[in-house]
Amino acid sequence: MKAYSVDLREKIVTAHLAQKLSIRTVAARFSVSKSLVQKLVKQQKTEGNLQPKKRGKPQFSHLTNAEVEVRALVADYPDATLVELCELFLQKTGNWVSKTAMCRYLQILELPRKKKLVQ
Repeated sequence: MKAYSVDLREKIVTAHLAQKLSIRTVAARFSVSKSLVQKLVKQQKTEGNLQPKKRGKPQFSHLTNAEVEVRALVADYPDATLVELCELFLQKTGNWVSKTAMCRYLQILELPRKKKLVQ
């Protein structure tokens, strides 16, 4: 569901604060939930704006600024599996990453996960 427009949000908060209408009355008038009205009033008082917040969790990875460490690990241990690389990364930095994250990061760095056999 898309976020409500800033215009509608302002009308809801104005109806409650300026016109002194109860939260339930405002919710019924604008066909929104009571909790939305409470949330908007609180946001206006604490943050001073009614902009919708970004949806979803912020994405964070310990691999974000670890290019040097990962390249060094791959160079030092060329035959290491993904799990072994994750364990070595944990020993080196103190941060655990999943093997999926390690695989994706190796792809971003264009480092092959599978090693070529010398014949």
